[in-house]
Amino acid sequence: MKIIRTIEALRTEILAAKGAGKNVSLVPTMGYLHAGHAALITAAASETDFVCVSIFVNRLQFNSAKDFETYPVSESEDIEVCKKAGASLVFMPSHDEMYSLAPALQLSMPSLSANLCGPVRPNHFEGVLLIVARLFNLFQPDVAFFGKKDYQQYRIIERLVRDLNFPVRIVGCETVREPDGLAMSSRNANLRPEHREQAALIYRSFKILEKAVNNGMADPIELTEIAQDVIVSGPDNRIDYVQIVHPETLELLQAIDGPFVVAAAVFCGEVRLIDNMTISPVVHDSF
Repeated sequence: MKIIRTIEALRTEILAAKGAGKNVSLVPTMGYLHAGHAALITAAASETDFVCVSIFVNRLQFNSAKDFETYPVSESEDIEVCKKAGASLVFMPSHDEMYSLAPALQLSMPSLSANLCGPVRPNHFEGVLLIVARLFNLFQPDVAFFGKKDYQQYRIIERLVRDLNFPVRIVGCETVREPDGLAMSSRNANLRPEHREQAALIYRSFKILEKAVNNGMADPIELTEIAQDVIVSGPDNRIDYVQIVHPETLELLQAIDGPFVVAAAVFCGEVRLIDNMTISPVVHDSF
């Protein structure tokens, strides 16, 4: 496995791989890798010959300087995770390497960022779109793997590829969870012990909401309130949002009449966590 830190060296490696007829895959990350990231790399290794992982904490997608500064970093551990999961190359550039000049280009996706994290994290998805477009240009991957824990990001990147005709297939991988249901996230490392247990209430709220839907409840407002009540039963949990949206358009639903996504952002103590769950209501026989 090679560690690459410059764009020039990266291009040389990608050209060599493609020249040898290899299929190139990309797993973009911001580091502090965990089992969820490893699952993405393993999935890429099962489908392609040349698995690339990018590790870059993109400050353009942070709304808070404090959030950026406290984002966990573990370079040597990340390299080991990549190696064990089957990566061929790890790209670890500096900020100056990626942004030698402040970007003048702005990309946005207003329709898909109107709900969920869009309104509460202004300019976040603009930063995501710019870095992903740049990575796709640098790596020229045949396929790229993204975790569905960041569901809105996953859908936005799918649309980016479609709108700009990037010749890359996007694969969304299911969220990897702890035994109590907490979605694996690099930010979990910042949770205090007393907040860690309360964080598990996010997923528990989704499961209770799913049960309510399958018992016939179809009002998104009532369902949202159920999820909120479960989450705030943790005294240190503060809800940023809980929303029920269409799985493709991400529009808020007025009624449940098919599969939907319930998504939440919650401050567990000082740590903001996001999670989601796709729910397909059970169809009851009618006579």
